[in-house]
Formats: sequence, C-alpha cells, structure tokens
Amino acid sequence: MEINTVQDEQIQDLLKKVKQARDTFLGYPVSKDFDFSELNEFLKYPINNLGDPFEDSTYKVHTHEMEKEVINFFASFFRANPKDYWGYVTNGGSESNLYGLYIARELYPKAMVYYSESTHYSVKKNIHLLNISSITIRSQENGEIDYQDLESTLQLNRHIPAIILTTFGTTMMEAKDDVSKVKGILKKLAIQDHYIHCDAALSGCYGPFIEPRIPFDFQDGADSISISGHKFIGSPFPSGVIITKRTLKDRISKGISYIGSYDTTITGSRNGHSPLFLWYAIKKLGIEGLEKRYQHCEETASYCVDRLTALGIKAWRNEKAITVVFPKVSQAIKEKWQLATEDVSHLICMPNVTKKQIDEFIEDLMIENALEENKILNNILC
Repeated sequence: MEINTVQDEQIQDLLKKVKQARDTFLGYPVSKDFDFSELNEFLKYPINNLGDPFEDSTYKVHTHEMEKEVINFFASFFRANPKDYWGYVTNGGSESNLYGLYIARELYPKAMVYYSESTHYSVKKNIHLLNISSITIRSQENGEIDYQDLESTLQLNRHIPAIILTTFGTTMMEAKDDVSKVKGILKKLAIQDHYIHCDAALSGCYGPFIEPRIPFDFQDGADSISISGHKFIGSPFPSGVIITKRTLKDRISKGISYIGSYDTTITGSRNGHSPLFLWYAIKKLGIEGLEKRYQHCEETASYCVDRLTALGIKAWRNEKAITVVFPKVSQAIKEKWQLATEDVSHLICMPNVTKKQIDEFIEDLMIENALEENKILNNILC
C-alpha cells in the first residue's frame, strides 16, 4: 500500500511538471491542441504495424488499413504519381530522413550527398550511419541553401552521382529550399544520376497552401519527402511519414518468412498507434481544416513580428513562415518560454499559440528590458 502511495505521488508530480512545461513553451514545433480521447480504448492493445503496410502479415493486431489511408493522403497532398508511390508511418522525421537517404544510397552506392549548413542535425548523423560521402553547402542569410555554392560544388563533382537533401522549413529560420531550382542546376550540369530528398518535417503539412507557392514536392522534382506527424498536426507521441516511389522501394524489399511479409522499413516493429492517431486527425481536419490551421498560424506570426518590431526589437520571418526570429534573449526568458536558441532565438506560432500568449511573452520582455534600463541608470547615478 505504501509503495502504491509513493508511485501515485510520483505520477501526480510528473503530471504537474508536464502540464506546466506544456503551457509555457513557444520555441519548438510541437502542436498541443489535440484531443484523441475517443481513441483511449486502443491503448489497451499491443498494436504493432510489422512490415510493409501494403502487404499482409501473420500478425493481425495492427492498423495497416489506417496507415495506408495516411500514406494515400500525403501522396496526393505532395502530388506523387498515383501509379508509383509508397510510404509508411515512422517514429519521426529523423527516421524518415534516414529512409530517404537509405534508398538514395542503394540506388547510387558511390554517390555524394549535398546538404546545407542549415539542415537538421539528424541528417549529418544519418549520413554517418549510412557511411556516405558528403559535402556541406553554404546557407544564405535567411537559412535557404545557397544555390550558387551548390552549383559550383556540383560542377567540381559532375562525374559522381548526386544525392541532394533539401529542407522545406529549416530548424531555426524556417527557410525553404526550392526543389525546382535544385533540379534546374542538375539539368544544367547534365548530372543524370541524382536523387533529391526533401525534409519537410514542419512545413510540408501546409506547403501546398503557401502563396506564392514554393516548389518542394514530387512534381517539382523530389524523389522522396518526409514530414513529422507530431509537429503541425499534433500527436501525444512523436511520429513521421515518408513518401517515396514504389519502384525505388522495391529495390530494397526483402521477404521475411517469420512475419509473412516484406521487410521494407527501418525498424521492422513499428508503433501501430501512430498511424491510427494521424488518420483520426486527418479525417477530422481534412484539407480545409489544415489550410485554416495554417492561416491562423501565419496570422499569429505576422502579429508577433509587428508587436516586436514596434518595441524596437529586430524581429523578422521568412515569407509566409510561422517561425519568428529575433536577437538572442536572456537565459531567464529562454528557459521560461523554452525558446530554441543558437546565434538567434525564435518562437514558432504553432496552431495552439494565441495572440494572448504572444502578448504575455512580450510583456516579460518589456519587464526585463525595464529592469535592465533601471540597473544601467542606477550604475550611472552611483
């Protein structure tokens, strides 16, 4: 009885900490305005989406049907060839990027990978795991890949197959690489053996709604695209989606008699709840809901930039981005609002972020600035 009391106290203490932390973070691309209570009953079951979601398996406690619907949705959303696409729900964007690079390496074992210095940290790790040669390309001031540097570097290695990793929404500045420009450079240099993977972890879920449109999908030249499910859409646990071409996936497919299916994924055993939660969210939101969600975020980001600028703070964002960039804040502000910070700080106007929260954040900045000014004045008077 005493042990149960201790356990209960620990659980309640953890719950309190998680709630407090959830209510005061603005710096990370995680949506928290979801309600999956209708799916609670499924948490009682060991749902494991073994193997290829498009193939039968001897293990029947799965959500493959929902997973296929999720893949079909995003394949259409990213304008994939209706007769040549495939994908699965991953544990997150890092695994999705790993899969894209894995297929590219199998297609071109002696290729060189090119990625910008603003690319997500998981890419460098994945390249190391796959043991592929790579070259880092400079980024422009706004975080977008430097196309001139890419072209010059590719020019020096025209004899080597090229794997280009583009980013549609970089980590710190939400810069978006133009896949059609990358495709044009490859065509100009006559590099026929190439593969383009687009890491669209955050922005992919609203990319088609951005005006003017920024090319990033399959019709623009991508060979695979990855997104994160827990970011713009929202989920109680991390998840991701990888969409590629079925003809490319078939090159690495292996039959596994033990499960009565094909081994076409990275992890084999996969969380079967993630596809169910993503399916549920997509069904509730639909295309119109996703677009409305983005419009709210974009409006909030615009409001945030205007308010910060009015206070003399050099805040900015990439065109139509929901990430607001500003000079590095103090440690106290950074920790309270959980702001991602490198050379600059940023906050991300996710769907759950309101103008009221922005006002509260700015009020903290104003109080801190006032205290700093008083401190300087007192030093002068003394």
